[in-house]
Amino acid sequence: MVVPDWLDRLAAQAVRIPVPEGLRPPERGGRPAAVLLLFGEGPLGPDVLLIQRSTRGRRHAGQPAFPGGGVDPGDGGPVGAALREAAEETGLEPSGVTVLCSMPELYVWRSDNRVTPVVGWWHEPSAVHAASPDEVDSVERVPIAELVDPGNRFTLRHPRGFAGPAFRVRGMLVWGFTAMVLDVVLREAGLERPWDPGRVEPMPPDVLARG
Repeated sequence: MVVPDWLDRLAAQAVRIPVPEGLRPPERGGRPAAVLLLFGEGPLGPDVLLIQRSTRGRRHAGQPAFPGGGVDPGDGGPVGAALREAAEETGLEPSGVTVLCSMPELYVWRSDNRVTPVVGWWHEPSAVHAASPDEVDSVERVPIAELVDPGNRFTLRHPRGFAGPAFRVRGMLVWGFTAMVLDVVLREAGLERPWDPGRVEPMPPDVLARG
């Protein structure tokens, strides 16, 4: 197994990565959850696994995300939860994933989840698909080159005043929690290319409608 140097660097400093202000957990409350940041070597170079949540979902409907969900008692913690949820949502084979580290806990106020991002290297990729149609509409391996392309990056503004990083890749608008985590990871891994945060776009009406 050969882990890329940039991913080794990210894993080595993961516990020291600063948590964005909007994602800092409160002193109390919140449900334990985990997501899998799974990086691999695809046909177009390094990539990361994302899902597009079902438009029928109750929370984050239709939104691109990392595979993941709540930590169950039998998971043994965030790592087990991230691998289990990823397998359930995408059909991936957990034995093909090498877990490198866990990042600091983040808080998603909208769903009241305390989320631990688990970073993995896909040393033996397996076929993936929308394995849980009620939760996932599609699964995509997104090339890192497309995420760091300045033309695919901008700041997304919500009518309520929230503004944050966003990506437009593979027909998906990646924003919110997932975009904030990707923004930090790309920067800390030394992959980020200069882009214009002053390029601001309003939240599309169809995304607002999904609430």
